[in-house]
Amino acid sequence: MTLVEAIVVIFVIAFLVLMILPAIINPPHHHGAYVNCINNLKQLGLAYRIWEGDNGDKYPMERSVTNGGTMELLGGPDAWKTFQVMSNELSTPKILFCPQDSGHAGCATNFGDDLKNKISYFIGLDASEANPNLLMSGDDHFLVNNAPVKPGLVEMTANTSIAWGTNRHVSVETHKWVFKKVTGVWGNIVLADGSVQSVSNPGLTNWLQKTGLATNRLAIP
Repeated sequence: MTLVEAIVVIFVIAFLVLMILPAIINPPHHHGAYVNCINNLKQLGLAYRIWEGDNGDKYPMERSVTNGGTMELLGGPDAWKTFQVMSNELSTPKILFCPQDSGHAGCATNFGDDLKNKISYFIGLDASEANPNLLMSGDDHFLVNNAPVKPGLVEMTANTSIAWGTNRHVSVETHKWVFKKVTGVWGNIVLADGSVQSVSNPGLTNWLQKTGLATNRLAIP
């Protein structure tokens, strides 16, 4: 082997090492965070069901404030108090924060005012045990008519353009020098029966149609 050939071999080996080294040093963490988010929502769905069982088979969204619910608060800035009234069932505010959520101010330390602006999940105003296909909660990183949703009330029909944003729960194809491309986007939803579903953009649109409602109302805390 000549000197030139030896140099070429060394260069090729070094190049291959540089390509795989970032993956070895910094393995992807998105899968574990995604699983944690699903677990959070499963616990949240269970908390809703326990609260409902203790309050006349109605969720907090179905009961007035005077009766311990949050019905009158859901259209304004205090929708987050829905989770506050379920504090005994939730046990920790960590359940309300997705590990991949970069759009909020971190995880709350208590169920007081610190909880405001630190919730990753929407609230389904129309959730009822009578219809298990209704949306009760889920990731709030979606776009409506190509615009990110803002805190407040969001009303959507079966024809509303809705899709998940790319700031949470994505599959990314990367190369250190060439590209970084999102190859998959999805989110998690909690149905009125407490079950959790992971759905793509078409799946999200499909669930809006499955609810059977002319308008689906979601509160973004």
